[in-house]
Amino acid sequence: MADIALHVLVFLFLAAFLAGFIDSIAGGGGMITIPAMLLAGIPPLETLGTNKLQSLFGSSSATIAYARAGHVRLAEQLPMAALSALGGAFGALLATVVPGDVLKAILPFLLVAIALYFGLKPNIGDIDKHRRLSVFLFTVTVVPLIGFYDGVFGPGTGSFFMLAFVTLAGFGVLKATAHTKLLNFGSNVGAFAVFLSYGVILWKAGLVMGAGQFLGAQAGSRVAMRSGAKIIKPLLVVTSIALAIRLMADPSHPLRVWLGW
Repeated sequence: MADIALHVLVFLFLAAFLAGFIDSIAGGGGMITIPAMLLAGIPPLETLGTNKLQSLFGSSSATIAYARAGHVRLAEQLPMAALSALGGAFGALLATVVPGDVLKAILPFLLVAIALYFGLKPNIGDIDKHRRLSVFLFTVTVVPLIGFYDGVFGPGTGSFFMLAFVTLAGFGVLKATAHTKLLNFGSNVGAFAVFLSYGVILWKAGLVMGAGQFLGAQAGSRVAMRSGAKIIKPLLVVTSIALAIRLMADPSHPLRVWLGW
C-alpha cells in the first residue's frame, strides 16, 4: 500500500481516540476503527492486522488505569490473560483459512440479546453477586473461548467478556469492565502475533492509531471509574445495539446475502 497521507493519519488518530474512549467503558471500539481503516483505503486483511496492533494500546492503557485504581490485580489475572492470548492466537489462525460467515450472521442477534440483558435487568450494579462458576472453570473454559472468538472475528468481544464476568463470575459492572480490558489485551496479543507472522501490519497507521487509542482509553476509563454502572450500563446497551445495526447495514452481511435483502 502507498504511503498514507497526513490528513488520513489525522482522521485515523481521531477515530482511534473515540474508539479507545468507548471501548474502555463498554467495548465495541472495533466498530469505529475497522470501518475507518477501510474508508481510508486500507485492504481488509491489513485492516484486521493493523486493528490488533492499535487495539493493544487501548486495552493496555485501560488496564493500567483500572489496575492503578485497584479495580484489577494484574498478577492474579495473568493466567486468564495468558489463556485469552492463546485463544486469540488459535482464532486468528483459523481466520486465515476459514470464512467467518456463520459468526457474522448470528453476531447481531447475540449483541441485541446482551443489550436487552443489561438494559432490562434492574439489579445489575457495581456490587459483586453470587459466583456461578468457579475461578478455575471460568479460566479454562469461558476465557479462551471468548479469546478464540476475538481472534476469529472480533467485534463484540468486550461485551461477551462483560456478560461472562457479570453472569458467571458474579462481578459488579465496574469490576467486570476492569477485568474485561485485561483479557481483551491478552486476546489482542495472541491475534496480533499471528497477523504479525503473516506480515499484514501497517506500522505507521497502527502506531498513530495506537496513540489515539491510548489517550482515548485513559479518558474513558476515568469516566467509567467516576460514574460506575450509571455510565457503563447505558453505554454498553447503546454500543451493542449500534454494533448490531452497523453489522446488519452492511450489504455483504451473510444474512442479507442469504435472504436476498
